[in-house]
Amino acid sequence: MKLLVIGSINMDLITETKVLPAMGETVFGESFGTVCGGKGANQAVSAAKCGAQTYMIGAVGNDMFGKRALENLKANGIDVTGVKTVPTSTGVAAITVYGGDNCIILNKGANALIDKKLIDDNADLIDKADVVLFQLEIPYETVLYAAQICKSKGKTVVLNPAPISGFSPEILKYTDILIPNEFETGNIVGYTITEDNCERALTDLLKLGCGQAIITLGSKGCVYNTDSEIKRCGVYSVTAVDSTAAGDSFIGGFCISKFNGKSDDEAVKYASAVSAIVVSRMGAASSIPDKGEVELFMKEHSIS
Repeated sequence: MKLLVIGSINMDLITETKVLPAMGETVFGESFGTVCGGKGANQAVSAAKCGAQTYMIGAVGNDMFGKRALENLKANGIDVTGVKTVPTSTGVAAITVYGGDNCIILNKGANALIDKKLIDDNADLIDKADVVLFQLEIPYETVLYAAQICKSKGKTVVLNPAPISGFSPEILKYTDILIPNEFETGNIVGYTITEDNCERALTDLLKLGCGQAIITLGSKGCVYNTDSEIKRCGVYSVTAVDSTAAGDSFIGGFCISKFNGKSDDEAVKYASAVSAIVVSRMGAASSIPDKGEVELFMKEHSIS
């Protein structure tokens, strides 16, 4: 399976703290690190480490973060011929980790310069791909334009609508599989998502035009459909250390499993295992396991 990721590349600046500061307050952090991230890059790394032939279209700045990000993608076997170096800063995510969860301030940097021309310049990568995966850390109009092209060429389009700002349901006409979390789902359907109404929310997503949807619910697993049947999947029990890249790794794991011939049920369980390993480790791309680690984890753990 050949997977093309059109999306963001960032450097993550991660601070771990035991106390969240109030506005105007200064507190001491427990640790600090810089790791390669970005939703697009994380999803590409996840798919590549699980065995997909992976390509990427994106942009980095002409700075040390950009050079490091490109080296990381190459080291994970990702084709970066579609990644352009532009005269600005690389995207940066300032991540605060607290109690195993995180909050993020994202500076788009080079990601904001991913335009229609870059898509047109790399049309050959779209032609090569079986599946094209998008997120929304790059300009929405570029995502919509590229999704329309991909759909017209018969490619399978997977969309992770994150961050949700600027989202328009129009893109769902060109989306085969939509994978939002509960917050993003709530923004799309117009009401708060709970365990009790998540199946209704999934039905409402399908009515908007996508063929399949998977709503990730954090520690409560996910809800998804296989054709007309709605199902739930639990989680593998692990000690959460850092949730950064958990959703991205789930998406990459799901894509590689499903499009290598596994059933939706098997693909969701595989994706859940990838995500469980990621939350048990610090970091973004650096925390993503390879295929062997995932298979061993699934043999040793059961899903709840």
